Amino acid sequence: MKKLPAAAIAAAFAATAFAAPAHAGSTDGKWQIKVLGSAVLPDGKITRVEKDLIGLPAGSQTKANDNVVPTVAIEYFFTKNISAETICCTSAHHVTGAGALAGAAIVDHAILIPATVTLKYHLPLPGGIKPYIGVGPSLHLWLAERPGAAAAALGAARVRLSNELGAVVQAGVDVPLGTKGYGLTLDAKKYWMKTTAHFFTASGVEALTTRHDVNAWIVSAGVSYRF
Repeated sequence: MKKLPAAAIAAAFAATAFAAPAHAGSTDGKWQIKVLGSAVLPDGKITRVEKDLIGLPAGSQTKANDNVVPTVAIEYFFTKNISAETICCTSAHHVTGAGALAGAAIVDHAILIPATVTLKYHLPLPGGIKPYIGVGPSLHLWLAERPGAAAAALGAARVRLSNELGAVVQAGVDVPLGTKGYGLTLDAKKYWMKTTAHFFTASGVEALTTRHDVNAWIVSAGVSYRF
């Protein structure tokens, strides 16, 4: 069966949301802001070597480091149970070697911006607890990439990671606190995302091109305010 693209899935959820009735008699606000601490847990492994003028050793592999960053989420409720959410965060990562490249510094610094929008369904439970699920598209943007020491020793003067579109699913729960509008949030997002690393020499020749899985988890916890 042919898979639907993430953007099409999100569009279908959006159409359902706008077609649903508005907050009939609800005292909940339509906006919710969350301030979270998020663990960003990417993969980073090589899935394909597209170009190799430097002669990578057999069994070469890479991995990206984890990071913990502050995150802000903004959510709008179309109905009592259906909302759209976007997150704002940046996370700095480096890529090191594994396998035959174990310990080698491949990418010294790269800033990830996971531009994400999800359509969410909330299940209201007694006591105001609301578990939810969501799905949507995400655009991973990379900034300020720098080659690591091992890549530089092989002649890489510049590295560029491709910005790419992928998909994300999420699940979590909102738990109200005693003060009106405030709550606690637990959230987990799983991304399916790839990037291509382009390594260039000082003369501008692309000497190495590798395809990587990013496929990050972002696991968050924090406070929310709905108004």
